[in-house]
Amino acid sequence: MSHPDGFTRREILTLAAGVSAAFTFGPVVAQTTPSTEAGGKTMQTRAIPSSNEPLPIVGLGTYRGFDVAPTDPAYKQLPAVLRALFEKGGTVIDSSPMYGRAEENTGELLSIHEPRSPAFLATKVWTRGREEGIAQIEQSFKRLQTDRIDLMQIHNLLDWQIHLPTLRHLKEQGRIRYIGITHYTASAYDEVEAVLKAEPLDFLQINYALDDRGVEKRILPLCRERGVAVICNRPFGGGGLLGRFQGKPLPGWASQVGVKSWPQLALKFLLSHTAVTCVIPGTGNPRYMTENAGAGFGPMLTDAQRHQLIALVE
Repeated sequence: MSHPDGFTRREILTLAAGVSAAFTFGPVVAQTTPSTEAGGKTMQTRAIPSSNEPLPIVGLGTYRGFDVAPTDPAYKQLPAVLRALFEKGGTVIDSSPMYGRAEENTGELLSIHEPRSPAFLATKVWTRGREEGIAQIEQSFKRLQTDRIDLMQIHNLLDWQIHLPTLRHLKEQGRIRYIGITHYTASAYDEVEAVLKAEPLDFLQINYALDDRGVEKRILPLCRERGVAVICNRPFGGGGLLGRFQGKPLPGWASQVGVKSWPQLALKFLLSHTAVTCVIPGTGNPRYMTENAGAGFGPMLTDAQRHQLIALVE
């Protein structure tokens, strides 16, 4: 489809992505192996229990950060965000129909260059009714510009009994690879636990942060028992967690675990739990994406180090 000025939609997107050299990720999308940090170490992976497929442990959430118009100056940073993710060896990109333009922007930016990036695409169904759910899922395929979605999740368990058969059918067809459920609040834990016990699932996406550790009691042990991969959303809590540490020095042992900032330490706290598969901090800032990805390198925390961080928060 042509633009009134004579450009095609793809040409406009390519121009937006190439505003400066910093935003060009042509060489990155063809990358098939994770890049290395100093010392030759690559981003760690964890096996998805249902398949044993390795998954890089730090990904990208697109809530808010990717919900911008192409005419917004913030849009020009998004190619560099994806570049930072892929350069560090990350692949997981999580979105949802409820995130405004996030799905559409993700699909557009990933389609600019060929071959397609190594992204592990995760999105959600978030509506009521079987036909409405099918229509929304098909819309996600179009917005993400893909024939196959790696992970389709039932967002906040909305009408999950209706959508689960649809997701299983799509998985049998090979159009989606994994099935999961999500929630972001402790008030839903009883229902989350009941669904995990009743249904075979590949993934759970749930809220978990240094100052929001309710899932440690029953949900995470249950996921380990049931062989369900865990993606952590809201890994910085409700927003006040990092503010508590502003201006405070890192623990003396931080460098021993490859940590250079409080955001990295907050993420590594979550990743040090053996039931956690991946964290997806959201951002539309390439510098933050690079910093967040750094949590995927180096040793994990010991129990003593985890308890020290808990004490600092409490």
